[in-house]
Amino acid sequence: MLKTPVIVLNVKTYAEATGNKSLEIARIMDKISQETGASMAICVQATDITMCVEKVDIPVFAEHIDPIKPGSHTGWTLPEAVKTAGAVGTLINHSEHRLILADIDACVTRSKELGLDHIICTNNVATSKAAATLSPNFVAVEPPELIGGDISVTTADPGIVSSSVEAVRTVDKNVKVLCGAGVKNGKDVAKSIELGAEGVLLASGIVKAKDKESVIRDLASGL
Repeated sequence: MLKTPVIVLNVKTYAEATGNKSLEIARIMDKISQETGASMAICVQATDITMCVEKVDIPVFAEHIDPIKPGSHTGWTLPEAVKTAGAVGTLINHSEHRLILADIDACVTRSKELGLDHIICTNNVATSKAAATLSPNFVAVEPPELIGGDISVTTADPGIVSSSVEAVRTVDKNVKVLCGAGVKNGKDVAKSIELGAEGVLLASGIVKAKDKESVIRDLASGL
């Protein structure tokens, strides 16, 4: 499982983080992680997993898996495939790729069967609590209205972080909570940990930054 507190970057399908550009970011994160000891992981598109795994030591995650087993599922993302590609974990139910509860459950089950770390993304306290009943490794709470914005969840709605942490712990103390949406700097990271989270999940704060190395260093300082 990921060492916490942790910074998890989801590069999504941004042009600035596709193909070799995802590797460039992964290499910066890897360098800073080695220099500072900060725990970091990167979630990349399925087509970029192997390339990144071969070049960096930080954990590489898939952005999504589907609730399937090997067979006739053209165009779906097979959990075995991302593991074979070298991924050590996956996001599940990101707000941009929502799943129904039964499929979230199936994805968690498949992840556990294959030994993949897994982060269930949620949007509020109630869904965070519900996700915890599946005993995932992580729950990452991200209010959709703040994703990609300039205001961090730790500023706009700190209560959703602390309340999600509390709700998850009442269900399963072994489930760790991350927070995301609008996270941009080390102060946001530090505040998330102060609120009880074990780290952050972010995207545009790094991917869209002109000086990615400076931003990543600043984020690492918050740990």
